[in-house]
Amino acid sequence: MKTRLLCTFAATAALFGGAASAAVNLPQLNIDKTQTTVSGLSSGGFMAAQLHVAYSATFKKGAGIVAGGPFYCAEGSIVNATGRCMASPTGIPTSSLVTTTNNWAAQGSIDPVINLQASKVYLFSGSIDSTVKPGVMDALKTYYNSFVPAANVVYKKDIAAEHAMITDDYGSGCSTKASPYINDCNFDLAGAMLAHLYGTLNPRNNAALPSGNFVEFNQSQFITGHGMAPTGWAYIPQACTAGAQCRVHVVLHGCQQNVTLVQQQYVRSTGYNRWADTNNMVMIYPQTSTQATNSCWDWWGYDNANYAKKTGPQMVAIKAMVDQVSAGGTTTPPPAALPAPTGVVTSGATASSMTIGWSAVTGAASYNVYRNANKTNALPVTATSYGDTGLAAATTYSWTVKAVDGNNAESAASAAAPGTTTGTPPPATTCYTASNYAHTTAGRAYASGGSTYANGSGQLMGLWNVFTTTKLKKTGTNYYVIGTCP
Repeated sequence: MKTRLLCTFAATAALFGGAASAAVNLPQLNIDKTQTTVSGLSSGGFMAAQLHVAYSATFKKGAGIVAGGPFYCAEGSIVNATGRCMASPTGIPTSSLVTTTNNWAAQGSIDPVINLQASKVYLFSGSIDSTVKPGVMDALKTYYNSFVPAANVVYKKDIAAEHAMITDDYGSGCSTKASPYINDCNFDLAGAMLAHLYGTLNPRNNAALPSGNFVEFNQSQFITGHGMAPTGWAYIPQACTAGAQCRVHVVLHGCQQNVTLVQQQYVRSTGYNRWADTNNMVMIYPQTSTQATNSCWDWWGYDNANYAKKTGPQMVAIKAMVDQVSAGGTTTPPPAALPAPTGVVTSGATASSMTIGWSAVTGAASYNVYRNANKTNALPVTATSYGDTGLAAATTYSWTVKAVDGNNAESAASAAAPGTTTGTPPPATTCYTASNYAHTTAGRAYASGGSTYANGSGQLMGLWNVFTTTKLKKTGTNYYVIGTCP
């Protein structure tokens, strides 16, 4: 069966690859913008996580990640990328990456993390993957635990698959690691991901798909250079072309898998289109070029220092593709927001914590708690009380609460409730300005993989050398943050 399928593809590639029509611009279709998702393998898996987190307002519905890793795992370092993010996952600073995510969201460099609370996430790791070790995907699951409810995450890692996109009827043997990195493992991974992201689906189309539904589009409309090819591919079901409301799913290939290197095998034979055809889904397959490092997506900064933020060139281009194909229809606006919670009070003060309580709001799916106007809860609060921790002793804070409806829309803030922690006031802040090498020798920071991290906070300080200078602020016992002093 496998040999027949590979031969069939070879004939198809010859037919469509050798006589491809000129690339066209992506059409503007009637798309439900609340149903946009993304998935990817390997470098495409890392890129899918980047898009999901950085553009969470766009990809709020969810993401599927195969042999990828946590958002900003490499922190701009090829040493980190090929080390801890692939081969040595015990070195991944997951808590620090969560902190970076929250900080960037607060700064507006990425979308608010609250969007992730309603997301679905599907994770897959082959148990014998020798390129991106399963421990890296374990770290990704831990990372997502800070933002996505556990019930919304599926993690499958019980198939003895090598580093590849796996299918139930196409590709090399399941334990093979070789081009085109598509393996037949008797498991429909594309279908499993889409079903988790979208719920129950219509049966897939197992017949030959209409050739006219495959579209080579002008990728240069969105970006030139930056490691991306002049054209990309899309699968657009006839119903979507005819005006039916459809959904968008972005599919990101891995390293060494673009059309130049494996022809249209990833575009046509990974299983996505058979589900798209019967479930009104538009599949967008952006393409890297062979000018990109190893033909990979930029998930460690080979093209741009802001690669993981909304301003990263590849990120901007893919977001623009989604925006264009989604520009032909409108989405029903969400219902009016809930009323603000009432009866907010503080109680149970300790030197480092406070309990905040409030009256239930009819129709609320959950609540968000804000301390001094900054959101404190990472996951939705479904009770009518919340324990806020990590506070400074003998310090007065102010809390407000917002109700959240089923569409993730927040109410106005409640009236503020002040509260003061017990204990002795914290000592005066102390700052140290020194080279990263000096910080580590003085015990204020530590080095890992050629980079330096602040003790306690784990914030990235840059390269471990005498030429990079950082100002560290001591905020607790052996706890330092990058900052300034009065």
